[in-house]
Amino acid sequence: MRIDRREFLAVLAAAPAAGQAKQAWLYIGAYTNEKNRGITAARFDLSTGAISDMILAAETPNPTFLEIHPNGRWLYAVNEIANYEGKREGSITAYEIDRGTGRLKELNRASTQGGGPCHVSLDRTGRMAMIANYGGGSVASFRILEDGRVSGAVSFFQHEGSGANPKRQERPHAHSINATPDNRFAVACDLGTDEIVIYAIDPRKGAMRRHGAAKLAPGSGPRHFAFHPNGRFGYSVNELLSTVTAFEYGNGTLKEIHTLSTLPEGFAAENTTAEIRVHPSGRWLYASNRGEDSIAAFRIDGRSGRLTRLGNTPTQGRTPRNFHIEPSGRWLLAANQRSDTVVVFEIDARTGQLMPAKQGITVGQPVCLRTVI
Repeated sequence: MRIDRREFLAVLAAAPAAGQAKQAWLYIGAYTNEKNRGITAARFDLSTGAISDMILAAETPNPTFLEIHPNGRWLYAVNEIANYEGKREGSITAYEIDRGTGRLKELNRASTQGGGPCHVSLDRTGRMAMIANYGGGSVASFRILEDGRVSGAVSFFQHEGSGANPKRQERPHAHSINATPDNRFAVACDLGTDEIVIYAIDPRKGAMRRHGAAKLAPGSGPRHFAFHPNGRFGYSVNELLSTVTAFEYGNGTLKEIHTLSTLPEGFAAENTTAEIRVHPSGRWLYASNRGEDSIAAFRIDGRSGRLTRLGNTPTQGRTPRNFHIEPSGRWLLAANQRSDTVVVFEIDARTGQLMPAKQGITVGQPVCLRTVI
């Protein structure tokens, strides 16, 4: 499938450039309880890193993962639930963003066809949404309609198998799905089967089909995936072994380069990893540790894709789940789920090291962070 280059460039042009703005909206997905009833919005100052004017943008159950459309007008959230309209399924909800107030207007919602959806992403042109059902061990895709709503599921795939860890890998647990840089494929990390399943995608139809898979070391538990801006390399964070694996990517295939620990030498306490991000410059990679409660940083060799450890920075809270690097690459925001905080770090433009910005907010069980400029 070929991408219409003119349409792709038009979508990119619709979003304001990061360097032209001083304010952004920060959206926070969370598990809902008495402290939090849905998606929170706050103003984020791109000059100082300050967060202010926090509001409840939309009341909705367990909006644990969010994604913003390339046009900056729509937001998509998975509702990590196990009962939707009487079936053992979760849901995906589409919203329109009020750029003036930050509030979200629900457009529609649809079944994810499986229980416990935990991840949503869009293809690079914004024509299709893809979700991973952790509880159901499956993935599904949807068309994004002209008004921002999502269609019903166009494609659905049930993963099969298990892994070496009997407590966590008794069956499939799809944990993420992301489009490749060429927008021809999507990679789905399955924590339960130690596989990264590769799907060919057709954004115009919102459809996908299985293409292949890459197998990781037994008991790894691949969770999330991030691509290098050059399109040649990709990286998985492996929850159960607290490792990051580097891959060469090309034409719908992944070839393992090497695997490194996210933990400092000698750390022996319980730990799992959660999120992984490549800096917009392509020079550094970051991964979150839950237990050691830190962001691990690595330097990326742009020629080989290999990683070199730089060190770990405490997140000043417990259980950093998702973290987000805003488009300019200056700020990293970390969501500490079990201490109910979002903390801001400034990224040293020369070394990639994280420097606490003494900014942050308190919000109930934050899980996922996204910014809209």
